[in-house]
Order: sequence, then C-alpha cells, then structure tokens
Amino acid sequence: MDSMQLDKRLDSTEQVVEEIMRLHRSLPPRPGLDDVEAARSLILNVEQEDQAWLEAIANQRKPSDVPGDLFTVLQEMKKGLVLFRSKEQRREATKLLDLETVHSSFDEFIQRASHCIASPSSNGSAPSCPPRVPKPPASLYLSEKAPVRPKEMVSRDDSFVTTKAKPSSLYGDALVAHRSPQLLDSTLTTGKFAGNDGDNLSLIKLASLIEVSSKKATKVLNLQNKLTEQVEWLPDSIGKLSSLTSLDLSENHIVVLPNTIGKLSSLTKLNLHSNRITHLPESIGELLNLVYLNLSSNQLSSLPSSFSKLSQLEELDLSCNNLPILPESIGSLANLKKLDVETNEIEEFPYSIGGCSSLKEVRADYNKLKALPEAIGKITTLEILSVRYNNIRQLPTTMSSLASLKEVDVSFNELESVPESLCFATTLVKLNVGNNFADMVSLPRSIGNLELLEELDISNNQIRVLPESFRMLTKLRVFRAHENPLQVPPRDVAEKGPQAVIQYMNDLVEMRNEKSLVVKPKKSWVQMCFFPKSNKRKHNSMEIV
Repeated sequence: MDSMQLDKRLDSTEQVVEEIMRLHRSLPPRPGLDDVEAARSLILNVEQEDQAWLEAIANQRKPSDVPGDLFTVLQEMKKGLVLFRSKEQRREATKLLDLETVHSSFDEFIQRASHCIASPSSNGSAPSCPPRVPKPPASLYLSEKAPVRPKEMVSRDDSFVTTKAKPSSLYGDALVAHRSPQLLDSTLTTGKFAGNDGDNLSLIKLASLIEVSSKKATKVLNLQNKLTEQVEWLPDSIGKLSSLTSLDLSENHIVVLPNTIGKLSSLTKLNLHSNRITHLPESIGELLNLVYLNLSSNQLSSLPSSFSKLSQLEELDLSCNNLPILPESIGSLANLKKLDVETNEIEEFPYSIGGCSSLKEVRADYNKLKALPEAIGKITTLEILSVRYNNIRQLPTTMSSLASLKEVDVSFNELESVPESLCFATTLVKLNVGNNFADMVSLPRSIGNLELLEELDISNNQIRVLPESFRMLTKLRVFRAHENPLQVPPRDVAEKGPQAVIQYMNDLVEMRNEKSLVVKPKKSWVQMCFFPKSNKRKHNSMEIV
C-alpha cells in the first residue's frame, strides 16, 4: 500500500487533481468491449458446461460389485475436479470483468471531478460537486447486473474518449479520459491476443478473438497449435463466425465441440487433427458447404448419423482414431474423392461404400479388415486403393470393373491369391502384394494383361514360378521378388532387374515352342481326313475287331 502513496498529504485543489490523474493512470489498460462481451459469454458457457458434467456424474450407475461408499467417493472426487477446473477457467474472465467494473467506477468519479472544477460557486467558495454516485459492486461476475459504461463514453476499437467538450478550466484537459482513439488494423492476427511474450491463447482470449472475428466478418482463422492446454472446449460464441470459410484448430487439446459449430454456414474447410475429440455433435451435419474435413489423430469411436448430410464433402481424413466401423451413411457422400481411415479398428467396409461414386483414393492401412465388399467394384472412378497391414484373405472379383485403377497395395495381409479379374484392370501402374508370407504361392496366369504396369512387389511370399504372360510386362521398371523360393526364373536372374526377368521369360517360352515343334510333328492330311480326333475311339474299336 505504501508504494501506491494513498496517504500522501494534499494541500491544494491542484494537488488533488494531480492525484486523481495519477490514480486513474495507475489502472491497467481498460478491456475492450469485445473482451468484456467475450468474458460474460465465457462465464455463461462454463456454468452450462459445469451443469452438464455434474448431471452426467450424478447419473452414473454404480456397478453391482462396487461398494456404495467407494462409488460415492469416486463421484465426489469427479465433482471436485469439475469445480476446480471451472474455477480455473473462470479466473481470467472474472479478473477482466472486475477490471471493467473498476474502470466504470473511475469514469463516474472523473465525471464528478470535472463538474467540481468546471462549475465553481458564484460566491467564490469551493466548487460544489454533484451527488455521489453509488459505488458499483466489487466484482462484476458476482453482481446481478453488469455495470454500464457512461453514456458519454463511446468505443472505437477498444479505446474510449468522452464526447463532451473540454472544460475551459485550467485542469480540464487533465480530467478528460487520457486514452486517444486507435483503430485496429483490418488484418486479424492472433498475436494481439496471445500477448507480447507469444504465449498461446487462453479461453478468455480465444473468446475475445471470436468476438472480434465475428465483427470483422473474418473468412480464414488459423489457430493451429495456438491454444493453451487448459482450453479443452470451444465457446458457444464460435457459432457467430458465419462468414468463416476456413477454420484450423489442429494440434491443440480440444476434447469436445459445441453444438453451435453447425452455425458456421459458410465453412468449406475444417481442420481438427491432433486433438482429443471423443465424439462429434449431430450439428456437424449442418455444415452443408464443407469440402474438406480432417479429424485425424483424435479419439473418435463413432460418427454421427448426420454425416450423410455433408453432400459437398470431397476429402475426409479419419485416420488415427478408434473407429470399429464406418456408418452406412458414408455411402451418401457422392462427391467424396479421398477417404483416409488408416490406423483404426475397422473390420469391414459397409456395402454402401459403392455409393461414393466420385471416390478416387481409399487408404485403410493398419486396420482389421478381413475382406473388401464386392460393392467396391461400383466405384469406377477409383484410382488408388491401399489396405496394407490388415487380415484380408482375398480380393473381390468385381475389381475388374475398376476402369481407372492405377495403384493397389495389399501388402502385409493374409492374401492367398490375386484374382484373375484384377488383370482386367488394365490401367494399373503399381501393384504391391508383398509380405503375405506363406499364404501367397502364385500370381494370376493373365498378369501379362497389365501392360501399363511399372512397379510390382511380390517380396516375402512363397511364389516359385512366374506365369508365362509375365513377359508381356514390357513397361515394368521396378520388380521386387526377394525372399521367395523362385525357380522360374532363377533367383540370380530376378536380382538383375525386371528387364532381365522379362527377357528370361521370353527366351523360356520360345525354347518351349521350339521343343514342341520337334517332339510333336504335325499330322499329315491323310491322318486329319481319315482319323479325326472325334472318331479316334471308334477307329480303335474297329482296329481291335
């Protein structure tokens, strides 16, 4: 208190004015209107969130084999944690609102002091002051009604000036609000909200940023790795950003999305990868203009049924989650071009996948797939299919209909064979069937139909003989066949590269053809006329008689 000099002796009006000025300047900068609005909204959100959590905890059922007192202890600890985290989340907002309360109070005092100086009494005595304004509550958060800024004050991007004319008094200039108006730059950056030290955004600063973005009709907002660890949910006010077309919230610690996320009606790109989201609100289906959605590296175990409404979606990344299945509604995404579901727990694709008629790329590596549906043959636009590290035993025969197929990777599965029908997908450029180990013992006889094939991997299998049609793969430039018990061609030939193998297979076929000519001479015309193949049995019987 001594450092504030509150007990300093004052002997004149001038000294009193100077002291009023000093006390006014000693306050921290006044929060902006957007910050105040965000703080109030934030506290309301926290209260609603607390209520939801407490109700969820209260509704938990005690397992039959757990003592009642023990379960009660668990519930009470959960409630205590919710309230503690709630207090932490409110703290900054409450502090900001308290500061606004003090500024509002000081504004009233400044106005009274201005009247005291500008209106001296007619008899020359000390000037009289207006009646004292009641002191506002100590905390805006705890009050029933928020204090209102004086009508004489107007806002110009978080700076405040009085609209009254300056008094003609000697001290008039000193008593006018000392901040000059400043206009914010039209370019919105998070640096202003993160602080001078570059710290990440707290919940209150995020709420403030949302308010400013809403008023500026911001179209692109990048908050990648910009939020503090304590920010686990987004304020409901996020729904105000109706002009937003791109939102990046990746690499943060978000656990849940608010229902108001569905109000971002202009959004075309939403990036939420690398958070801790456990479920999605049904309202996400209201993002009807969404084209790109990245939900990778979260903790999702299911998808809402409203996913079927995302009819404009072209790219969907669900990799690195805990999804055991894909919903049937996935088939409603007729404009979907890229689907990534790598590293999940998926055991099968729904038959409705055939409805994704625009799909070009499917990546489902590191799952538990045992087979692919025959409906995949309906996706005639499919170009890339990667299903590495699964438990697939056979491929669907309908793959012959995939007229645009260029790359197939079914390595590290339990594949027993490659269907002949795949060889009718003549646009194929890359084929990887390696590392199926003891299960795969041969390649399809008609593999030579894949005349555009450039890369072929059959490594780590049990293939002994390559089919004769292999010689037709004249464009092959990469051939991996190590760790196979190859006999035709010999291993040393295979190690020389694809062209050496093709030449070997050509020579082998030619050699066999030459031998067949020597060993089996052509029938004479007499034999062909008098002993046709169909009468051979009859001829033999006659000969015996």
